Amino acid sequence: MKDFSNAAFPPDIISMMQKVLDSAVATLPHPVSSVHVQSIAETILRTTRDGERDPKMLQTMALLELQLTDR
Repeated sequence: MKDFSNAAFPPDIISMMQKVLDSAVATLPHPVSSVHVQSIAETILRTTRDGERDPKMLQTMALLELQLTDR
């Protein structure tokens, strides 16, 4: 996983990110690769750190990035 050691989030944002991760993973066909889960998590962390707080946008960004990197 990329280095997110300097990222800090309040508990409500962490909870929201977890829900976004769960929702995004739920859209993928089974079995879901741990590499895909890691990629989604990294995108959510990075995008949230950059200021995005809309759960739908976070999920969309994570899934779009996953499609682009899976090619």
